Amino acid sequence: MHPILFEIGPIKIYSFGLMMGISFIIGNILLTKEFKRKKINPDFASNITVIALVAGVVGSKILYLLENFSEFIADPFGMAFSPGGLTFYGGFILATVSIYFYAKKKHIKFIHIADSIAPALLLAYGIARIGCHLAGDGDYGFPTDLPWGTDYSNGTYPPSAAFRNFPEIVAKYGVNGVVPDNTLCHPTPIYETLICAVFFWFMWKNRTKWNTDGQMFYTYLVLAGIERFSIEFLRLNPRLLLGLSEAQIISLILIAIGAIGLNSILRETKHHHQ
Repeated sequence: MHPILFEIGPIKIYSFGLMMGISFIIGNILLTKEFKRKKINPDFASNITVIALVAGVVGSKILYLLENFSEFIADPFGMAFSPGGLTFYGGFILATVSIYFYAKKKHIKFIHIADSIAPALLLAYGIARIGCHLAGDGDYGFPTDLPWGTDYSNGTYPPSAAFRNFPEIVAKYGVNGVVPDNTLCHPTPIYETLICAVFFWFMWKNRTKWNTDGQMFYTYLVLAGIERFSIEFLRLNPRLLLGLSEAQIISLILIAIGAIGLNSILRETKHHHQ
């Protein structure tokens, strides 16, 4: 793993930060392209990207701190300003709310922005996950014997720390009560990158055919929810309810919202054709 890709004098280039930056740049390019196609002022795309970046990071950090509240109380300054510790869904929710109010202020239909940004969201998320993989920040999965099992010992959150609260993993893979850092694990961030690339291709290919308001965004909610819900079975996040993690519960909610929205569009389309 390479948390720090290279250094230029005193400046360190972190792999996660670099991939995050690339993901937002590519997302902005795609969003601008869609705005032009839909005859929406393309200048708004950059503003929305900045809003998504700021609100995304802040929301991700807030949810992470809430998830690790006891550690936050013990070291509030260190936890709040640490470079790591971001939970995606916190950023997604705050960014969505912030963009909604921006759209309202600019008198743009929020659903038009949501439809335009949906494919870019999938691709940007997949690119950012490469940063998680290179950083080895704990987003990887359980130990595996598969040929592509990955060594995260040089990451920012190696297996000895990541699995310390998973007694069943410690019992199976541990040595003297500790899981060795060189234990090979599922590279779940790369799984997510590949799945998101396929979903992005599917949505980008169909964006000109799906002209009903909300169709792109609701499809995104379903696909993104399925992707994250599935991958969580291989990841080391704590289980909160019925054997499901926090991310899986949120994923199910997003899938339900997307499915209800798509069903509403389908019923309305059938009604117009009768």
